Amino acid sequence: MTSKALDRAASLIATIPDFPEPGILFRDISPLLADAAAMRAVVDAVIEPFADAFDVVAGVEARGFLLAGAVAVAAGVGMAPIRKAGKLPRPAASVGYALEYGTAAIEMSDDLPAGTRVLLVDDILATGGTLRAGHELLDELGLVLAGTAVIMELEELGGQAVCGPVHAVFRV
Repeated sequence: MTSKALDRAASLIATIPDFPEPGILFRDISPLLADAAAMRAVVDAVIEPFADAFDVVAGVEARGFLLAGAVAVAAGVGMAPIRKAGKLPRPAASVGYALEYGTAAIEMSDDLPAGTRVLLVDDILATGGTLRAGHELLDELGLVLAGTAVIMELEELGGQAVCGPVHAVFRV
C-alpha cells in the first residue's frame, strides 16, 4: 500500500459538526467505505502490523462490524461480533463503559474456544472506553487479545492511555 493511497483514503473521511450531540465532531467513514481502492488500502494498513498474529477479527458494533468483516476476509480468518447490549440472542459476557457523550454496554457470545487470538477492531479511538470494554469482554471469555486497531485515532481525547496500545491507520 502506498502513502498516496492512504492519503486519498483519509481525504474521504468527512467531519460532521454537532453530531450526535452539540460539540461533537463526528468522523463519517461512509465515503471511505464506498470507495473500493480506499477501503482496500485501509484494510491492508490495519492488517499489516498483525500479520499471522490472529485467528479471528472481532468488530465492535456498528461501524466496527464493517471494518472487521473486510479485515477478516482479507486475512482469511473468521469474524466475531461485539454487539450493543440486548442485541445478541446468547450473550455470554457483558461490560459497561463510558462514552465521550454518555454510557453504554457491549456483549459477546462464547462461540470462540478459549485461547483464540483475536484482533479487535473499531472505526475510531476516541476516549478509549469502547475498546477497553472490548478488551475486558475478550478476557472474560478466555480469549487472547492479539492486538487492537482502528481506522482513526482522535489523539486529543487520550484513548491510548485507557486502552492502548492501539494501531491507528490515521491520527487527528
